[in-house]
Amino acid sequence: MDALADYPAVQDYLFSLKAKGVSFGIDRMRLFVEELGHPERQYPVIHIAGTNGKGSTAAMMASILRESGKRTGLYTSPHLIRLGERVQVDGEHLQEREIVAYTRELRPIAEALGRRGPDLHPTFFEFMTAMAFLQFARKGCDAAVIEVGLGGRLDATNVVQPEVTAITSIGLDHCELLGHTPALIAAEKAGIVKPGRPVVMGRLPPEAEAVVRAVARERGSALRSVRELFGEDLAGYPHTNLEGDYQRWNAATATLLARELPASWGVTEDAVRRGLSRVQWPGRWQRVTLGSRRLILDASHNPEGAEVLETNLRRLVEEEGKRPVVVTGALGVARASALLRTVAEFAAEIHLVVPQQARACSFAELESLIPPGYAGGVFRRDLASLFPDPETCRAGRGDEVVVVTGSIYLLGEVMTRISPGRGPGEGRLQDF
Repeated sequence: MDALADYPAVQDYLFSLKAKGVSFGIDRMRLFVEELGHPERQYPVIHIAGTNGKGSTAAMMASILRESGKRTGLYTSPHLIRLGERVQVDGEHLQEREIVAYTRELRPIAEALGRRGPDLHPTFFEFMTAMAFLQFARKGCDAAVIEVGLGGRLDATNVVQPEVTAITSIGLDHCELLGHTPALIAAEKAGIVKPGRPVVMGRLPPEAEAVVRAVARERGSALRSVRELFGEDLAGYPHTNLEGDYQRWNAATATLLARELPASWGVTEDAVRRGLSRVQWPGRWQRVTLGSRRLILDASHNPEGAEVLETNLRRLVEEEGKRPVVVTGALGVARASALLRTVAEFAAEIHLVVPQQARACSFAELESLIPPGYAGGVFRRDLASLFPDPETCRAGRGDEVVVVTGSIYLLGEVMTRISPGRGPGEGRLQDF
């Protein structure tokens, strides 16, 4: 029997690749796409990196291109619930049968590469990237929006030759891999800037901005700055249907990206406005209703994200006239520390959850990071008791808003419970 006879077998195979861990460097991916006949060269690409905002900006760009009549591919990571969310064509996710077919096609090529050298077998993320490249080519995409997985310079997606690139933001995250200063992280992310191709820069710290400008000069790439064009006053920034000040910053980045596209693409300012007003990007200050309960789902998984969360929570308290109940969990103490400081400032009570990921903080770690002066209740919870069915949330009282925030993986687990129609969660294939 074929070892990849069905989707569960393919899930197991892909998990076996993921279990081997992350291995940076693009030499493997270069060999991989060469063996595949370079599908990534069959359509123009917009390439987007950044600590935060890159996924939202990528979704905005895909929406703008669709409003311009372009058949559009979108590659993002990680997924919230289903693996196929990572690869979309005009909003349609990669289907299980397609993942099975691509895995069967790619496995012998990957194994042949592995026989050429112990470090040449493609990783899980490289497998998914190859699937995206092939899907966009075979579906006849007019353009593809590609989100960097991690970093930029050594990311598997950096084999593309984009029409335009963007650096959405720079913050201290994945420091053990990318560096411990904004300048070092900016240098890694600016590794996607290609000679002679324009680059759009979001709102960056001065130290990081200087690095991106230097890279752009060195590579002869025209640089467009969100701050230079839109200034500091949010009132002058584009509107989008996604909530939060930071989404208007992302909308400005997407607007500049659209303006840098060749005139032949036919992307008008009206298409930009429509695209920004119709973008769908779940889990980013997303308001949902469970029965009579009001929930807000918001991924806030690193220190820079915690700053944005602070603004949103302060505004929510002003709107409601009272503090929300917060359900939270995180991966890594550095991320959890900033998150819990912010949550404790605004939460009526905190319900701690440990996401089902190897890097998740334990209850004891999370509790140790709550400021000692916090006066609200702190509870150890599991999602089965908090969300026993799709219409029920048992955190706090019925009239209190519940904010679920922290790790994107936690949000995926919650969304799996409250949106069972989207299928069973694929959490074990989420991390990277």
